Amino acid sequence: MSEFEEKAKGRLTTRTVAMPGDTNPAGDIFGGWVVSQMDIAAGICAGQRAQSRVVTVALDGMSFIRPVKVGDILGVYTRVESVGRTSMNILVEAWVRRGRIGKREKVTEGMFKFVAIDEFGKSMPIPKEEDLPDYVTHGFDADY
Repeated sequence: MSEFEEKAKGRLTTRTVAMPGDTNPAGDIFGGWVVSQMDIAAGICAGQRAQSRVVTVALDGMSFIRPVKVGDILGVYTRVESVGRTSMNILVEAWVRRGRIGKREKVTEGMFKFVAIDEFGKSMPIPKEEDLPDYVTHGFDADY
């Protein structure tokens, strides 16, 4: 599949514009800012799946594919890859729309691991898929 045919994996979870204040000394958007945006989106996805508070416990297989530039719209896509008893892996892809209107490109991807926690900060079981509300299984926009 060519880069022009490639599609994002998962659901669009967040979208924001890369601003001048987020640049590194080379003038590109700082990688830490991109990872932060990805962690926010992954946390939204994981929290919905767990139906509880979640914490990031690991980042695996992080790949920076292309730089993000000032003015790019950064869209972050998420997908639950696997669910254990108290933890889950969330696939995260970051894509940009160059200069807010230009070519769409994948810029970063990674696997984020989360643990579901209770109000005391202790790990807790993740609900079964059949016990989830419709907006989790049928799409976030179903409620809006």
